[in-house]
Amino acid sequence: MVQDKFDLQERTARFGENIIDLCQKIKINSISQPIINQLIRSGTSIGANYSEANGASSKKDFKNKIHITKKESEETKHWLRMLAKCYPEYKDKISALWKETQELTLIFAKTLRTLNNKT
Repeated sequence: MVQDKFDLQERTARFGENIIDLCQKIKINSISQPIINQLIRSGTSIGANYSEANGASSKKDFKNKIHITKKESEETKHWLRMLAKCYPEYKDKISALWKETQELTLIFAKTLRTLNNKT
């Protein structure tokens, strides 16, 4: 849905679900196991941290949570790159997730810039 693109709560939750879906399809080995673990942690925490930001107790708390959300998004891009190296057969799916992560990173970076300009 087009509306979901602007609903960051839904968009980040759906992104986490898509990370889980991808990781469930992959055959795990000793190299991919830690990458998949890290990817699931960082990819699903984007939505969790964004949810926390929405419930922030202050502007400072909101800014801190958005900063963490942006960092998790950047980390997720790294783990997606590593996963693509392990599983080139999933390149298209991983590339789509990387692109979505990049868009989320840019959104959170812009949010932080806007917050910094208001202080």
